[in-house]
Amino acid sequence: MAGIVSTSKQGKRVVVIGGGVAGSLAAKLLQADADVTLIDPKEYFEITWASLRSMVEPSFAERTVINHKNYFKKGRVVTSPAINITESDVMTKAGAVIGYDYLVIATGHNDLFPKTRQEKLSQYQAEYEKIVSSQSVLIVGGGPSGVELAAEIAVDFPEKKVTLVHKGPRLLEFVGEKAADKAFDWLESKKVEVILNQSVDLSSASDGNKTYRTSGGETIHADCHFLCVGKPLASQWLSGTVLKDSLDGKGRVMVDEHLRVKDRKNVFAIGDITNIPEMKQGYIAESHANVAVKNIKVMMSGGKKKRLSTYKPGSEIAIVSLGRRDSVAQFPFVTVVGCLPGLIKSKDLFVGKTRKARGLSPKLVQG
Repeated sequence: MAGIVSTSKQGKRVVVIGGGVAGSLAAKLLQADADVTLIDPKEYFEITWASLRSMVEPSFAERTVINHKNYFKKGRVVTSPAINITESDVMTKAGAVIGYDYLVIATGHNDLFPKTRQEKLSQYQAEYEKIVSSQSVLIVGGGPSGVELAAEIAVDFPEKKVTLVHKGPRLLEFVGEKAADKAFDWLESKKVEVILNQSVDLSSASDGNKTYRTSGGETIHADCHFLCVGKPLASQWLSGTVLKDSLDGKGRVMVDEHLRVKDRKNVFAIGDITNIPEMKQGYIAESHANVAVKNIKVMMSGGKKKRLSTYKPGSEIAIVSLGRRDSVAQFPFVTVVGCLPGLIKSKDLFVGKTRKARGLSPKLVQG
């Protein structure tokens, strides 16, 4: 593929790598002021924290899986993974060479996503049918995804036997013990069996045998299983680029208070990939995008460093939905569970708000 040439004014070419929560918002907010290219391996943005609801209600994904072109109308989308960065260009796996004046890295975590929106919607339909046709379900992993999936199934399909196995000593290790204990008690109240401090040998149920073995010697019968474990950061590829010295020992991108990559004036990193010591959550990634966008706009207009916005981590709030009505919420000074915190998140899972931030109708399916 030939190099992609900017047609905009000099000095206003912005490349955003990654079309997740942070990257999609950055591209949307910059498109009116710059010549923006969004590089992403898939054709759509997904509101990922709503994905567990889509597994029990596939039609929910109609609002949460959004083609990039629906909110990003003025820029260009390159559907291919980025594989290299030089001082002036980004290269993609498909062979595109895209020049930049400003670069935003928002690649988040590694995951295997279908390329098209329709393939993703079909995936949710298949997962739903898998749940419906099973009498018993095994969930491996007790982080937010595993807990929320167990809760969704327990609420929508109370007749099914749900078992959640987690290798750690408690659920939801990213929040405090109070929140973890409240989530544990809520799941048990819904007849979910929670097994801690054990792992599962998923290969032990091969050849049609539906009995799984745990590291503690227990056996679990399940008609199907879902693996809900954390995904590695999508940063390893950067070690072969000009940004190789910007990674810390855990593969996170080191940034300054303006969210610029260490020792770089025109390269920003936002979202989960940064080394900022804070919870990695969607609303925080969107805060990163807002700060980086403001700073790029100031720099494009010739503004001085003292006018740059500073990112300051705020009070950490975590809300884990527990089905359609309840949730467990950890605020700075109190942790609560039930339908009151559920009013904040569980009904719509912030989907309308997230769509609105990208200029889309909160309720409309397409667009």
